[in-house]
Amino acid sequence: MIQRGVRLPDPAASEAFGARLAAAARIGDVITLSGPLGAGKTSIARGLLGALGLAGEAPSPSFAIVQPYDPPEVRFAVLHVDLYRLDDPSELDELGLDDARWDALLVVEWPEHGGDWQDALALTLAIEPDGARVLTARVPPSWEARWRSI
Repeated sequence: MIQRGVRLPDPAASEAFGARLAAAARIGDVITLSGPLGAGKTSIARGLLGALGLAGEAPSPSFAIVQPYDPPEVRFAVLHVDLYRLDDPSELDELGLDDARWDALLVVEWPEHGGDWQDALALTLAIEPDGARVLTARVPPSWEARWRSI
């Protein structure tokens, strides 16, 4: 199922959307975030992490590539992943995400840089001329009932 045209007028709306995602997310889920630089991928991830209990600022994992969050810092384990700097999809194997995903929620920015994310809730952000973001979602069967509550 494709959901089109969720309008996010500002960064606060993007973070609020992330918080709504947190209410539906589960261990073992993968949420991918695509879009150009500055589209709001990290804002959505920050909103999600904040709603899961993270008290401080969630840094962009651009340089670390994988930023783990574990209880009691958050309600359940989350791996915030940024694949922007990967040069080759084979580098993904070194990150061990296939095994880790069964014990955590994976939030993956720049998923097009590698990996098989067929079962992911795939979110794509576009920047409108007025600066707002428009989110399009590819909702897999495992998310269909949950997506209606977001």
